[in-house]
Amino acid sequence: MTRGKLEFMPGAIPGLMMDRPLLVAPLLTYAAHFHSDTEIITRSVEGPIHRATYASMLRRTQQLANALIALGIKPGDRVATLAWNTARHMELYFAVAGIGAICHTINPRLSTEQMRYILEHAEDRVLFFDLTFADAVAETCKGSKSLLARVVLTDASHRPNHPELSDVLTYEEMIAGHSENYDWPEFDENTAASLCYTSGTTGHPKGVLYSHRSLVLHSFACCMTATMALDVHDRVLPIVPMFHVNAWGLPYACPMSGATLIMPGRHLDGPNLFELMDSENVTCSQGVPTVWMALLATMRERGRKPKALKRILIGGAAASEMLIEAYESEFGIQVNHAWGMTEMSPLGVVNTLKPKFLDRPRAAVMPQKLKQGRVVYGVDMRIVDAEGALLPHNGQTPGHLQVRGPWIAKSYFKSDSDTLTADGWFDTGDIATIDADGYMHITDRAKDVIKSGGEWISSVDLENAALGHPLIAHAAVIGIPHAKWLERPYLICVAKGAEKPSLEAMNTYLETKVPKWWLPDGIAFVDAIPLGPTGKIQKTKLREQFKHVTAEK
Repeated sequence: MTRGKLEFMPGAIPGLMMDRPLLVAPLLTYAAHFHSDTEIITRSVEGPIHRATYASMLRRTQQLANALIALGIKPGDRVATLAWNTARHMELYFAVAGIGAICHTINPRLSTEQMRYILEHAEDRVLFFDLTFADAVAETCKGSKSLLARVVLTDASHRPNHPELSDVLTYEEMIAGHSENYDWPEFDENTAASLCYTSGTTGHPKGVLYSHRSLVLHSFACCMTATMALDVHDRVLPIVPMFHVNAWGLPYACPMSGATLIMPGRHLDGPNLFELMDSENVTCSQGVPTVWMALLATMRERGRKPKALKRILIGGAAASEMLIEAYESEFGIQVNHAWGMTEMSPLGVVNTLKPKFLDRPRAAVMPQKLKQGRVVYGVDMRIVDAEGALLPHNGQTPGHLQVRGPWIAKSYFKSDSDTLTADGWFDTGDIATIDADGYMHITDRAKDVIKSGGEWISSVDLENAALGHPLIAHAAVIGIPHAKWLERPYLICVAKGAEKPSLEAMNTYLETKVPKWWLPDGIAFVDAIPLGPTGKIQKTKLREQFKHVTAEK
């Protein structure tokens, strides 16, 4: 099997179709021409609601393109952003890529050291940032060798009063006076357009460099009915940040579909999200489980859902049965599970139910809904054992999950090491099963699976089962040493209130949810579970904290 550029087969002839490059800027041009009055609504960082249309955004984006060129940005240059989900941030997505440069979104939840590392590793030429990150920018940019300028995403009246930022430009002043006319150049669709770094839980963060072609193809996938089902009738609120895998591709897919975009800015708590969803008639939204837990609490307090909300997409971490059941049974909101990675742009699977599951009782369908979902067209997926042999898709046999496809990374930015297997697959680092209907279920990260007596226990499934207990607010499971079984599960919880269930009480509850031999050998309560920059449990910290705990013989 070849891993290089494909060529025509001997004797084959090329089709007689136009060869037009798949580029990012034409997505916005299309929306401006054919969905010109569709809105992009932003709860701005400064406070007021800002309203634009795809037509006005195109004009401002072309103005920004001219300003970037005047600033000295050239094709291939990296332009960094440290910003929330706003219309200005979206303008940067398209203007930077449109002139042939690379939009590098930085996750502000990384440590200062990590942000400084990726800023220098990427050799960013300009840094655009929101007002809330002024202190972080002042600290992170000290000693930078590559930056030409720093630009705060506001107007002159909100210039930050900070001694380390006296030389910053403001966004509105920077683009003022530049022409709103700009002819987007055409170039090879494999040109880099966007750069995201992994969260760096082990070692330095690694850069994933997306091409124009990969982003456009990924946008097609997002619009399919079997995935996010975006269309012109939708009013979409992406809670997932634009600094987290390009907000799962939504800033590109929404212009393609003609959907209205509602940008939440920096306020992502339950009450603020509820208010924005309710006032702007949001029909669908996307985010990680923690934000859905916060919104659920607000909905229960108010006794209703946001009036137009029909469906939500949950990704970034596994959703619990309790969360899915609450949204669907209590409030009639459709829940779809999804899974992907920074290295996958990120869409890999989405859990939409096949027709044969729709008429079954809710309790019978729940095990299927808890799986991450069915593979998206464009992604190949397989599971293999430790030696690389293919494993069956029977829903029972777990293996190392590997993927390949046109929006999946083949290597990391500025890395000489090859990330692919010998036959061209990317190993996700996850352990998963795939059933006969094509539903994939993550049972664990390969480094987190608990190996007890030669069998594997899924820490993820055990955590989600524990979250269903009425006294548990958050839960994590790690493996602890055992003299006979090598490893046994240890449950670490945050209680909802003062009452904390005993290990015996928890296991009495859990034995109805998981195999009996999975039941934890110990339990501990903490004030908070440590979370990483993307909201995932930091089990390395928990292992260090509980490194002296062992299971009883």
